Amino acid sequence: MDRTDSTRLNPRDPASPGRTSVVLPRLATAARRRYTHHAAPPVQRGSMVPTPWLGFGAGLAQALRHRAADAVQGMADAPSAGSRRRTALVLLVLGSATLAAAMLLLSLPPDGTQPLARAAQVGLFTLLFAWVAAGFVTALMGYRALRHGRLQPLSYRAVSRDPIGADAHTAVIMPICNEHVATVFAGLAATAESLVAEGGARLAEFYVLSDTSDPELRAAERNAWVQLRDRFAHTGLRVHYRWRLRRTRRKAGNVADFCRRWGQRHRYMVVLDADSVMSGEALLGLVRLMEAHPDAGIVQSAPVACGLDTLHARSQQFAGRVTGRLFSAGMQYWQLGESHYWGHNAIIRIAPFMAHCALAPLKGHGGLSGDILSHDFVEAALMRRAGWQVHLVSDLPGSWEQQPPHLMAELQRDRRWCQGNLQNARLIAEPGLHSAHRAMLGTGAMAYLSAPLWLLFLTLGVALWLLASHPLTGVRPLLPPAATALWLGTLSMLVLPRMLGVMLVLRERQQHLFGGTLGLMASAVLEGLLSALQAPLRMVAHTVFVVAALTGLKLDWKSPPRQAHSLGWRDAARPWAWVSALAVVALGAALAGDRGVALWLAPVLLPLVLSLPLVLASARPGLGQALRRAGLLLTPEEVAPPYVLQRAWAEAAAPRSAPSLPASAQVLTLPRGQQTDRRRAQRPIPLGSDRRMAAPVPQGDTVHAAARQ
Repeated sequence: MDRTDSTRLNPRDPASPGRTSVVLPRLATAARRRYTHHAAPPVQRGSMVPTPWLGFGAGLAQALRHRAADAVQGMADAPSAGSRRRTALVLLVLGSATLAAAMLLLSLPPDGTQPLARAAQVGLFTLLFAWVAAGFVTALMGYRALRHGRLQPLSYRAVSRDPIGADAHTAVIMPICNEHVATVFAGLAATAESLVAEGGARLAEFYVLSDTSDPELRAAERNAWVQLRDRFAHTGLRVHYRWRLRRTRRKAGNVADFCRRWGQRHRYMVVLDADSVMSGEALLGLVRLMEAHPDAGIVQSAPVACGLDTLHARSQQFAGRVTGRLFSAGMQYWQLGESHYWGHNAIIRIAPFMAHCALAPLKGHGGLSGDILSHDFVEAALMRRAGWQVHLVSDLPGSWEQQPPHLMAELQRDRRWCQGNLQNARLIAEPGLHSAHRAMLGTGAMAYLSAPLWLLFLTLGVALWLLASHPLTGVRPLLPPAATALWLGTLSMLVLPRMLGVMLVLRERQQHLFGGTLGLMASAVLEGLLSALQAPLRMVAHTVFVVAALTGLKLDWKSPPRQAHSLGWRDAARPWAWVSALAVVALGAALAGDRGVALWLAPVLLPLVLSLPLVLASARPGLGQALRRAGLLLTPEEVAPPYVLQRAWAEAAAPRSAPSLPASAQVLTLPRGQQTDRRRAQRPIPLGSDRRMAAPVPQGDTVHAAARQ
């Protein structure tokens, strides 16, 4: 045992019964540092200092002063290709919204009663229709880009054979916090194995950056890391592990801590999420893109969702594969070098990231102040402000992630995204930000603000009906022609992206990867139906999240479950029983008052009435597996899974034995007073545990005698 760590063995430690652990009753600072560093390379300390935010009011005033000065001096920049494209997008959206508003006005009665309420209704509808139109036009341009294939400035195909210099050293980092260990290290092992097979072992180093508070999970992480380190030692690929004793600023703080300690060792870093899997081709492709574009600060891949069998997850996976790629290509078309960064499955140039992307806390009190939660959008905006481009590459293969297994898990994730995106809206006026990233900060907030706005629009419509001044729900049997055209136009904008996605699959002759032509079409209808049923539930949940964020209610920050498991009635009833009860009351009141109103409200109220069975059914793995056997909601990752995914699923299902560790590498158990925020992991159900492997798992690839890092 290493005496320099001031450790002693305690076989009766209650934190890990039946297992010897290391207890530090008095943790000196030096001992803590030795513990957290001994599994990682020597520290090369660098600086990453945040710049305080100016604030919305001061930033807006400064921006107006600079714009006025530039106009007087004639120093306005010439419009770039990206700004011209985005101007076209704005004009298309505004034109569509103006036409929709005019049609709504034509359908209103000319008696002039309730003018303020009508003006509010028309204004809300115009804003919400513009939101729908922006998504539709983006999908349309994505279809055009994918069909013609020559509209994107940054493409993996253009650099896929470029050589990579030996100095393009890259860190592959995976921040984790209280995750299911088998799933996390299975994906990481498959990613590392694929990189070695592609010849990139000596180009990269892997870092597992743990913020885990549970001592038992930390012990499992250490065991898994030792196995992974020894397994790849003979290849030259180095795998490191770092546990933070002080868990500040969540994932953004974890990544910043890595940059300060080891950022100067590497030129690039690829950031992975706990559920990420990437092929060696994708990792090297990201490096090639950065080498070919020295002005790029961040290159974001478009990860494909896969790996779970619940109805909800399979529906999301199918939608992402068929329709989602249209939106990715469309965003790449509009944004060019001022794109999104989604926080994972992306490569970052470390030096400018450290120099410009440190995040200061937001001043003030309440839910929209403090540490920035949705850090990725802000980091992209800061990188672009510093003169570096941020790209989204939509044609890079071999990048995967998981969707939440059920709607409850998705909404759990959305709650923190909602608060983070509303926080980011405070930064819209910060000086120096490019207009594209200001728009992204605004649309990020609008993604959640649209829910209470839709609810307000519906409530206002009902109120106008009660005051007998709105005819849209009272005309029988047909709507006025203008209103009919308006509803058909709105419906078309929601349906056409799915139709375009199906058409593109058929044009590429890839329908056999989606269950055949009939299976593809039936799956698109099923996914659209499920999306329509879940939309009112999301509207209500997001409205609650917005109210909670604006009022400063406490936010529980937890990672969504990485495994598919069924929900119980009690789990679903806790958040949804009151929603169902209110929907039953509202539907009953509408039926008692006017059945025409009940008919028009039914698409919103009926899913809320049935919210409990909808949430439970969408969480059933058995139902998703039955649909897979029927050839529905299939994706290429299931029909012809890439080898790296097969390896990840096999690794997750394989039993793990705990290696024999030296005392200095065993789990650190803090004194009871220092064990904070301890959270238990979800019940371990391995990712893809029901998959059938299309290829045998190689044996004998573990090296047991390797030097310690």
